[in-house]
Order: sequence, then structure tokens, then C-alpha cells
Amino acid sequence: MPSAAPPAPSPASVAPVPSAPRQDWAAYTAEEHAVWALLYARRLATLEHTASQVFLDGAAAIGLRPDRVPDLADVNARLAPMTGWAAVPTGGFLPAAAFFASLAARRFPTTVTVRPRAQLDYLPEPDIFHDVFGHVPLHADPVFAALLQRVGALAAAAETAEQTAAMARLFWFTVEFGLVRERGAVRVYGSGLISSHADAAHALGPACDRRPFTLDAVLAQPFAIDRLQDVLFVLDDFGQLHEAVERAGGRLGLAA
Repeated sequence: MPSAAPPAPSPASVAPVPSAPRQDWAAYTAEEHAVWALLYARRLATLEHTASQVFLDGAAAIGLRPDRVPDLADVNARLAPMTGWAAVPTGGFLPAAAFFASLAARRFPTTVTVRPRAQLDYLPEPDIFHDVFGHVPLHADPVFAALLQRVGALAAAAETAEQTAAMARLFWFTVEFGLVRERGAVRVYGSGLISSHADAAHALGPACDRRPFTLDAVLAQPFAIDRLQDVLFVLDDFGQLHEAVERAGGRLGLAA
């Protein structure tokens, strides 16, 4: 099984990703808090019945509020003692190498902007709802936290385009758009499904081709970031993902 979490950092010492802005929580407007509240209420009403228990437990553990944009300092004060992870501000997309290196250090690059109300259902780039609501609750789970760090360490060790593409596919079909079988049903855990009503409804509906998770199938499956996913993969449990991550690292010759 994944190793235990390392000693937790002090939340006050968590630095932003280099060249990224800090979160100025006091600067969020009433409209931005209202957008967060609307998104939160819409998603949680469905996720209570369709999400992995790992997400539901994590959202409670890190203290997400339904009425306001989260303050990363408050989130990290809860999260770091549990698993050593921290959400760190970034200004947008990072190069793959920098992103995966951050994961290897248990630092999750987090966009601090809030999407406009006119783009509630689709935004081409991440925002704080996708990053904090969609990703960070799972970082409170020790098993998933160790898995994500391992994925980051292996992907950061990639030296070829082929290695990077393979790890990107594994990340996409698990951390971003993963499904898992729990309590007798297929449930969502990937952040793109947790944070998006349309993506989650499609993933669990008749138009999506849900296939059993195998490493071979995932590494062979292309994806597009700008449309609903035609094919997704269902884990039996997170232990299966742990095994797949280790096999991927060995197959690709990644040493971390």
C-alpha cells in the first residue's frame, strides 16, 4: 500500500508556486462568493448520491463552506496535519514538469480566480471551484494522497515525450475523470466530474462508454480536453489504481 504521509508542514510556511500570485481572500467580491455558493449547492445536491465517499468525507474534513470562496490558509490548516498536502496559489496552467514536480512535493497548484456567472457550466481553464472543490477534498485521504504524490514523482521523472504522454493519460483518466465502484454503484471521484454537472451527468449516463479500468486500455486511450469524454474507466477500488501506478512507472522506465 502507499506509504504514510510525511510530517506536515506549517500552513503558515506554505509558499505559492514560483511566479504565482498569492491569494488575497479579502479581495473576493460578493458576486464571486455568490457564484461559489451557487456552484457548491448545485453540485453537492447531486454528489451526495453519486460521488465517492472519499470525496464526501474529504470535503467535510477540509472545512469547505457552502457560502463563500475558501481561504487556502484555512484549508491548509486542516489538510496539512492529515496528509502533508497543501493547496498553493498559481496563476493558471503550469508546464507539465513544474506541475508534476509540485505534486511530488505534496503541493497542489491551485488557481485562485472564480469563474464568471456566465460560464457556470463550462470553463476552458481551471478556476478555484475546479481546483479546490474538485481536487483538494481527496487530498485529505491518506491512501489517495500518497497515490497522487507517487503519480507526481513518476511523471516528474519523465524524460521523453512518450513517457510524459503516458503519464498524462493515466492522470487524465483517474485524477481528472476517474470513476470507481463503491457501495454497489459507479461513482465519480475525478475532479472534472466532481466540479462539473454536465461532465458528471454524461459520465454516468447512457452516452458514455464506461470500461473496466486496465492500465493497457488507459495508456492506449487518447483524450480531448475541450469536450465531453466519450470513454471513461471504472476502478474496482483505489488499491487497483495503486497497482497500476507502480506498473506504469516500471513499464515506462521511470525511477522516482
